[in-house]
Amino acid sequence: MSKQNVSVRPLHDRILVRRTVESDVTAGGIIIPDSAKEKPQKGEIVATGNGRVLTDGSIHPLEVKVNDKVLFAKYAGTELKWEGEEYLMMKEEDVLGIFN
Repeated sequence: MSKQNVSVRPLHDRILVRRTVESDVTAGGIIIPDSAKEKPQKGEIVATGNGRVLTDGSIHPLEVKVNDKVLFAKYAGTELKWEGEEYLMMKEEDVLGIFN
């Protein structure tokens, strides 16, 4: 298990993600109102579980780790509010890719 200043520990193959903040202005200089914004599909992993438990009882470690910047499915995870911050709790399989 890994964590970074978060008092929630995900279980098994779950990860805790903090969405990255998107810009209020487009590349062309147009300001986007809050009502028209879509939630970003990018985030940073702030905590991970130990890994997926296989049928034989062994644990398969996660490919992702704390501080990885990830791209995830649009409707992935469960939204959580914890100590004033918004997070997503999701399974590792909801992660589509890791930014280099």
